[in-house]
Amino acid sequence: MTIQIDISRYKNLAVQEHEGGVWVVTLNRPAKRNALDIETIEELVEFFSTAPRAGVRAVVLAGSGDHFCAGLDLIEHHDEDRSPADFMHVCLRWHEAFNKMEYGGVPVVAALQGAVVGGGLELASSAHIRVMDQTAYFALPEGQRGLFTGGGATIRVTDLVGKARMIDMMLTGRVYQGQEAVDLGLAQYIVEGSSFEAALELAHKAARNLPLSNFAICSAVSHIQNMSAMDAAYTEAVVAGVVNTQPDARARLAAFADKSAARVRPKK
Repeated sequence: MTIQIDISRYKNLAVQEHEGGVWVVTLNRPAKRNALDIETIEELVEFFSTAPRAGVRAVVLAGSGDHFCAGLDLIEHHDEDRSPADFMHVCLRWHEAFNKMEYGGVPVVAALQGAVVGGGLELASSAHIRVMDQTAYFALPEGQRGLFTGGGATIRVTDLVGKARMIDMMLTGRVYQGQEAVDLGLAQYIVEGSSFEAALELAHKAARNLPLSNFAICSAVSHIQNMSAMDAAYTEAVVAGVVNTQPDARARLAAFADKSAARVRPKK
């Protein structure tokens, strides 16, 4: 049963439906460089919990203003003066939001500009595709703030750049930008113009895939990476058995067989 997304429920996110089942979710705290407070995290949990059941076929995740996200709202963190247990539960909500993104089965394309820092990088690394413009820069300044990552950087950012670079970023505050960031895997695309427009184009392209195929790509791959080789092989076979025999794929397979489908060609 398909449910509806009530966009009026969101205060810190601007949520907008586009054609073709593509939705745009924009962090909407530009005066704070879109820093993540607990209310924003709760809204991310709600949207990405709802999206797979609401017929959402792809999401563009963006930031309003000049920056994608500057990370944890340090002012809120300072003012709340949380206990260790309190902050542990805050971190668990961050994990809930980001796991809903990574494992939810709906393609998420992040449009990155300006600061992609600390928790902002943790958020971006939860997306399946990251597109950066020429202004985007990446950093984990936790060491300089007297902090430690709590939103999954030790998992996802380490997976992207490797343990040594991850530790270096945290110890020294090293900043990556431009082509070097792409070469390290912090983003898959870099564009001269708008990262949002490029991300929207990619989201529409992904949305044209069959939903079950996208669900497998955007959930099973991450789950399989957490398994032993033997368990991963078994799981891949089971998922392929389900996805590769889906009735909705018959027309696409027929088009390939009769040579009416577009072929994969290198760029000229």
